[in-house]
Amino acid sequence: MTEIISQRELRNESGRIMRELDAGRSFIVTRNAAPVGELRPLRRHRLVDRAVVAEIFRSAPTIDRQRLVEDLDAVTDQGIDPRA
Repeated sequence: MTEIISQRELRNESGRIMRELDAGRSFIVTRNAAPVGELRPLRRHRLVDRAVVAEIFRSAPTIDRQRLVEDLDAVTDQGIDPRA
């Protein structure tokens, strides 16, 4: 849920607000009771170690290349005629 905070709260409680932003919380900032801005956390890139990914896919079934190509050809139009 988004918390509504005043400009004064933003100034006086910036440490708390930054910690809550880091935890994923959003804020609407007001001045004289009128909303003037929004503070929200940035999306963070989430990287997964390649060893973890390799382990996940180690037990995945083998892909039959010919069957994959046939399945894709069955649902796509790869003709040379321009599309309308």
